[in-house]
Amino acid sequence: MSQITIGYTLGDQAGIGPEVIAQALASPDLPRNVQYTLIGEKINAVPGSPSRESAQAAFDHLELAVQALRHGTIDAIVTAPVSKEALHEVGFAWPGQTEFFAARLGEPNFAMCLSGVHLTVALATTHVAIKDVPSLLKTSELVRIGKLLADFCLCRTCKRPQIALAALNPHAGEHGAFGSEDMRIIAPAVGILNKECPDADFYGPEVPDTVYRDALQGRFDGILAPYHDQGLIPLKMLDFNTAVNITLGLPRPRVSPDHGTAFGIAGKGIADPSSTLQAFRVAVQVASHSRLQF
Repeated sequence: MSQITIGYTLGDQAGIGPEVIAQALASPDLPRNVQYTLIGEKINAVPGSPSRESAQAAFDHLELAVQALRHGTIDAIVTAPVSKEALHEVGFAWPGQTEFFAARLGEPNFAMCLSGVHLTVALATTHVAIKDVPSLLKTSELVRIGKLLADFCLCRTCKRPQIALAALNPHAGEHGAFGSEDMRIIAPAVGILNKECPDADFYGPEVPDTVYRDALQGRFDGILAPYHDQGLIPLKMLDFNTAVNITLGLPRPRVSPDHGTAFGIAGKGIADPSSTLQAFRVAVQVASHSRLQF
């Protein structure tokens, strides 16, 4: 089998993207026997001074990354941070890079997942108000995302994934005393997943104030959280410097560091490349497994 090729973009080059990419590529902990390829080109951006030009270059390079993934010239892409606000000013029509890659690659079955050294968390709902979460939770969506999460965990661990579906309500609803969503929506999803995914085990609704501790201790390989902050508060507490964002469901992986452009510290030599290095590691892991699917 030919060498794995991982593409990478520099994001908005007025931010810390170029420096954390350079540090990660120079790290002795970077996976070897892999080809790393810049998608796009270096521009003359001023660190800490985002501009229309730096945003347009970031957008253009994302489009080039999609073409490379579609044509198979790279096996995965690591995307450095972009400014959503700046991208929207130059015509970027998607909420974020997750939705952009899914749309451009024609993949409707996708989800957002964050993974660090300690925890892996997929999100049933993302950037919505807390009051809207109960009405947005659907058994069918939990099943769909649960399958994607199990596939990702299998790529990472090469063993039978153990997946928890975290409850929405305290104490998993206490048999309806604190809400009925867990028994009406989440419990049926667990049953369907265990019937339809013979290569993984699913549990839940798991009490949310203990399930993340259980995962930390090794009981679970991944957790499907019902809403953004329930899943990402514990993940960022434990894995702030190593968490990465993975778009589940794409034919070829897209991974990014789980932090922003950090314009305020760009060019000062203090940006931490740990998350970017982890993004390259995860990209290599998943791409190596995905190669077997083609």
